[in-house]
Amino acid sequence: MSPKLLRLQEALEKILGIRATERLGELTVEVEAAAYKDLALSLRDHPDLRFEEMIDLCGVDYQTYGDRPRQGGRYASVVHLLSITHNWRLRVRAFCADDNFPMLASLVEVWPSADWFEREAFDLYGIVYDGHTDLRRILTDYGFAGHPFRKDFPLSGYVEMRYDPEQKRVIYQPVSIEPREVTPRIVRAEHYAEGRG
Repeated sequence: MSPKLLRLQEALEKILGIRATERLGELTVEVEAAAYKDLALSLRDHPDLRFEEMIDLCGVDYQTYGDRPRQGGRYASVVHLLSITHNWRLRVRAFCADDNFPMLASLVEVWPSADWFEREAFDLYGIVYDGHTDLRRILTDYGFAGHPFRKDFPLSGYVEMRYDPEQKRVIYQPVSIEPREVTPRIVRAEHYAEGRG
């Protein structure tokens, strides 16, 4: 671990009493859902930490992850922070307490840049951010059913839309796409390339 990361790790332990893990040259802190917003405020406001900027926030579905079943929550928010004052970065991961209704506190009051990122995580993963003032879909249309980045969402979706010239409007209907093989033909067919000049 680099001296700079070591200083940040020691500061996190001393100030907040939390242990960070190092991976890919960056520290990660995991926090319980109930402590998520309080931790964010401390990371932003403590003079020895000063994470003034939130670079990214994304949702993650850990239903299947890596080479073994995941222990713990299924949905998480992962936040990437930057301290301009101290020139260091930190990753914060918070798992939702309930897999059936994933919810975390909104960080928009802490970092206003979280606004559209939280809307995206809500739209794609179904994570509800409590306290967000405008939590609505941002990438899919308002009539969309489900959350397309969840690992149990079907590849073809549930419904399709098309323009109906008789009704002169867009209508929704059950998916009419036939399931198909998505393995490339060169892998499927044993003699695919034979006889081609």
